[in-house]
Amino acid sequence: MMKSIYSLGLLLLAMAFSGCSSRKEAVEKSPTRVKTEVVTTASAGMGDRKYVGIVEESKGTAVSFTGMGVVRRMLVEEGQAVAKGQLIAEMDDTQARNVLAGAEAQMAQAEDALKRYGLLHENGSLPEVQWVEVQSKVAQARSQLAVAKKNLADCRLVAPVGGVVGRRHVVAGETALPSQAVVTILDISSVKVKVSIPEAEMKAITAHTPTHIRVEAINETFAGGRIEKGVQADALTHTYDIRIHVANAGRRLLPGMVASVEMAVGGSGQAAGVTVPLASVQKKVDGTLFVWTVDNNRTAHRTTVDIGRTQGNRVVIQGGLSEGQRIVVEGYQKLSEGNRVVY
Repeated sequence: MMKSIYSLGLLLLAMAFSGCSSRKEAVEKSPTRVKTEVVTTASAGMGDRKYVGIVEESKGTAVSFTGMGVVRRMLVEEGQAVAKGQLIAEMDDTQARNVLAGAEAQMAQAEDALKRYGLLHENGSLPEVQWVEVQSKVAQARSQLAVAKKNLADCRLVAPVGGVVGRRHVVAGETALPSQAVVTILDISSVKVKVSIPEAEMKAITAHTPTHIRVEAINETFAGGRIEKGVQADALTHTYDIRIHVANAGRRLLPGMVASVEMAVGGSGQAAGVTVPLASVQKKVDGTLFVWTVDNNRTAHRTTVDIGRTQGNRVVIQGGLSEGQRIVVEGYQKLSEGNRVVY
C-alpha cells in the first residue's frame, strides 16, 4: 500500500513538471509578429523618382528672458499663432521694481545736488573739479536708472517675430534662466521638405528641379519650389539632405508631417539588382551588415549582406541575398536568432 502511494506521488510530480515545461515551451515558442517582403530584382528607372521627406519649419526662433526669475504667467499655448510684439510670458518683477525705485531716488538726489551746486558754480564759488564730480554723479544716476527701467521691461517677454508656438519649454511657477528657451516660435508661412538623396543621384538634381509633393495627412499635393542642396553626407548611407521650399499660405503643412516627393530628373534606365529598404539593414558589433531573413519554417535568421549604392529609401544588395528570399522590414527589433515569426 505504501509503495502504491509513493508511486502515485512520483507520477503526479512528473505530470506537474511536464505541465510546467509544456507551458514554458509554449511561451518561449510564441511567434513574433513582423512585417516582411519578398526580395525581387528592381530597375532603377530614371525619370520621375520618388522619395520620402519630412516637413520642416522655414525658421525657428527660441525666445528667452535675459535675466533669471520665477515665471509668473504664461500667456500662450503650443500651436497658438502669435504676432510680433505679442506678450508671451511675465516674470515676477518685485525685485526689478525695488531696484527701479532705488535708481529713481538716486536720480532725484543727483539732480537736486546739480541744481544747488549749479548756483555756486555760476557765482564762481565752486571749484571746477567739484563741479565736474557733481555732473559725473548725475550721469551715473541717469545710466543706473536706464538699466533699472530695462530690467523691469525685460520681465515681460514679447514675441520678436510672428509665427506659431511650436513648443513651450517653461510653465508658470518655474524659474527661468538667462537665455533658456521659454517658447519656440516657428515660421510656417512657408516650409521646407527635407529629403535624403543618394550621392549617385545628387548630380541630377538642381536648384530648380521640378518636384511634386504629396502629404497624406491633409490629403493635398503641392508644387515644390527652390531646392537647397546639402554638402555633408551621412557616413553610413552615403546620402545627402536636400530641402525643398514649399509655399504654405494656409498653414496646412505642419512640421513633422511625412511627404511623398516625386522629382522629374530625366535620364535612361539602369539595372539595379536586388534592393531592400535601408532601414532593414542592421549592423553587428564587429561592423558587418546583416538583414533578418525568414526561412520556409517561418524562423528568423541573421543573414550577412554586402550593400551597394542607395536608391531613394532602398539600397542595392551586392551579395548575401537572392531573389525570392523573404526579409523582415518591420519588427526586427524584437527578434533573436532562431525566433519563429508570423507575418
